[in-house]
Amino acid sequence: MFITRKSPFSGEIHTKEIEVTQIQLDNWKGGMLIQNAFPRLSADEREFIKTGITKEEWDACFGV
Repeated sequence: MFITRKSPFSGEIHTKEIEVTQIQLDNWKGGMLIQNAFPRLSADEREFIKTGITKEEWDACFGV
C-alpha cells in the first residue's frame, strides 16, 4: 500500500510503498499500539507511518 505523509521536519510530502493492510491501518487508527498493529514493519517504517519522518531525515537531524 502506498502511504503518503508530510514530514514535520522538512514540510515535504513523501510517499512510500509499505506492506500493510487497510485492516492494520484501521486497527492502529482505532487505538492499537503501532508495534502491535504492524508487527512485521521496521521501526523506520512505523515512524514514517506515524509521523511522516523518513529514515534519511531522522539520521540527518539526530545522526546515525
